[in-house]
Amino acid sequence: MIRRKGEYEVSLRENMRGGSGTVRIEHFWRKDELKGPTRLLARLTLEPGTSIGFHEHADEEEVFVVVHGRARVTDGDVVTEVEEGDTILTGDGAGHAVEALGDVPLELLAVIVQY
Repeated sequence: MIRRKGEYEVSLRENMRGGSGTVRIEHFWRKDELKGPTRLLARLTLEPGTSIGFHEHADEEEVFVVVHGRARVTDGDVVTEVEEGDTILTGDGAGHAVEALGDVPLELLAVIVQY
């Protein structure tokens, strides 16, 4: 199956997980279209200053690939900056948050897998 650019289902999340601004989510495939335990496969776009608030995942892990831009990531009690090409893996109940830094939008590829 092929889904072309521009055909993705798009949702906008205001103050996602208690963060600030609006996160644009382009769903490449919905979870009911995938056979495996993947809950999310999407591109997230955060304008500068936008954030996803601190939250945890129970019985799942989340992978982010930084496609464009820079971010400040809180992973448990560690705060660090990431940039294009970096990856983030969270799970096992460890909380995390993401904030877009700089003057260009932050683009993340996000995958959430349940276990």
